[in-house]
Amino acid sequence: MELQFLGTGAGQPSKQRNVSSLALKLLDELNEIWLFDVGEATQHQILRTNIRLRKITKIFISHNHGDHIFGLPGLLATRSFQGDVGPITIYGPPGLEQFIKTSLRVSRTKVSYPIKFVELKEGGLIYNGQGFKVYTDKLDHRVPSFGYRVVEDSRPGELLMDKLAQYNVPNGPLLGKLKNGEQVVLNDGTILDGKDFLGPNRPGRIITVIYDTRSTPTIAKLAKNADVLVHESTFAGHEAKLAHSYYHSTAVEAATIARDNGVKELCLDHISARYLGAKAKALEKQAKEVFPNTKLVNDFDNIIIPMKGATD
Repeated sequence: MELQFLGTGAGQPSKQRNVSSLALKLLDELNEIWLFDVGEATQHQILRTNIRLRKITKIFISHNHGDHIFGLPGLLATRSFQGDVGPITIYGPPGLEQFIKTSLRVSRTKVSYPIKFVELKEGGLIYNGQGFKVYTDKLDHRVPSFGYRVVEDSRPGELLMDKLAQYNVPNGPLLGKLKNGEQVVLNDGTILDGKDFLGPNRPGRIITVIYDTRSTPTIAKLAKNADVLVHESTFAGHEAKLAHSYYHSTAVEAATIARDNGVKELCLDHISARYLGAKAKALEKQAKEVFPNTKLVNDFDNIIIPMKGATD
């Protein structure tokens, strides 16, 4: 599992940062890539990575402001040129489906694959399958805006080979069944239950993505115990009133959420073009004073989220 930042700027593109887009790479787990927001020129950013558009199967949109959706029509059109790419599902607020369909219709663009739209109106579970669940909840922005929480299902523990050694189970299908927690019958009639030979379950990983919003209690629910929290940080800590008036958050507010909710790593995203060089590092410094494991992300940064160890 890996996060790659395709655009980390706020409002408009700059020479240093493109507008919002984030890829969650689930290549080892599902052979898929999920996108969160698709700002203008996202497909240009993708050209500078190893991402293949055919691998993108789901897109989660936070809200319908242009710096978060203007890249969608172009990306969807280009995906059509890559052969039999399979369907795609797009999650987002009311109006998103109309925007996409109108853009494709007016430009006379034919998409060669099915697009499923899931319109978000309330919080809750919006996806459950393939070993993952995705939850959403309302944020507090000028327009309807949603945060996302991706939760990987817990996985069976490792097969305890030392405990199994006395039974001389041969390599092959029997071991595979035991790893899956199934019962097997040995040649001598001995019945083994795989559940008796598995270590503790390994908990799944949690990724939370929070784009444009004021500070609001729903963020804490989405961020609880996340391995990585990606949180907009459009303003510096001393600009809390200004951030509130523009329906945005500060780096310090993001760090406070991380500190108070058991987050393991915080990524500061959606950075205003006013913060360049030393000013941008100052945002990170402010946040680190509240939550030390904070990283100010830049375009094309990668965050690898390793599998967790066993737990009781």
